[in-house]
Amino acid sequence: MIAFVIRRLLQAVLVMLAVGFVGFSLFAYVGDPVSIMLGQDYTQEARQRLIHDLGLDQPFFIQYARFVVGAAQGEFGISYRLARPVSELLLERLPATLELSFCAAVLALAAGVPLGVYCGLNRDGWLARLLLSVSLIGVSLPTFLIGILLILFFSVILGWLPSFGRGDVVQLGGWSTGFLTPTGLRALILPSITLALFQLTLIMRLVRSEMLEVLRTDYIKFARARGLRNRAVNFGHALKNTLVPVITITGLQLGGIIAFAIVTETVFQWPGMGFLFIQSVQAADVPVMAAYLMLIAFFFVLINLVVDLLYYLVDPRLRIDKGAAGGHGGH
Repeated sequence: MIAFVIRRLLQAVLVMLAVGFVGFSLFAYVGDPVSIMLGQDYTQEARQRLIHDLGLDQPFFIQYARFVVGAAQGEFGISYRLARPVSELLLERLPATLELSFCAAVLALAAGVPLGVYCGLNRDGWLARLLLSVSLIGVSLPTFLIGILLILFFSVILGWLPSFGRGDVVQLGGWSTGFLTPTGLRALILPSITLALFQLTLIMRLVRSEMLEVLRTDYIKFARARGLRNRAVNFGHALKNTLVPVITITGLQLGGIIAFAIVTETVFQWPGMGFLFIQSVQAADVPVMAAYLMLIAFFFVLINLVVDLLYYLVDPRLRIDKGAAGGHGGH
């Protein structure tokens, strides 16, 4: 287990370096941040002085090396647009993004897994067929369109829920949360549904297909032949084995929820990291864009590591294979 974790951590470091290099390479040639910062009226002397202060007159690899060293220490430089440390900007926006992603992930799992199990156990029922048909909408429609339709119906027509913003938040140390205020909870509803809908339908269809496959296996037929009740067979045996691949996909989708919250945050003007990234793209704010990409890569790497460990713990075949390989090597 320890060797497995160490190997995964080394791979994570390589992935982070590669992502940082690609991101910094792409963003370093996007727009002209100096002209944006100085405005229309500036002298050539002022431009050269700002280029020197930002370190943009140095070779690319020196700029990248400085970025990597700073990133390892949690420092990503100064925002060109806001003239503030990038780490402060990200920490301010991080709670909003994580709260939205957490609500969307819980909603997707809480609804997707039971619906998938129901559709798998009642494959020929009219309700299961209806749910599968409706799920195609969640898979097919783009996120921004779903958000706009929800705003139109629940905010504009009915006037029940806010169409933008995060509502009132409470500061708990360095963390801001909207869970403790009525307006904060109401503001979470529409963006959470928008962000969760695609993941919910994907999880539902995955659980259904895995459930159908597991129910056809010999050990399920043997369990029924032993006289076990349907409830014990379906939930004690079939569902347990269905959840192994679901854990893997769900973990990857959780990283996707955090990464692709950028669209939902833009539609709902949600003050998270994704919305900050969009604003930074418009201003060619390279430090913020590169730092955002690195942070998203870190979340993906961390989630993948956790998923691998859970997969290792849930699936006994992996432990048996490892033990067999070790025993064989001993001979």
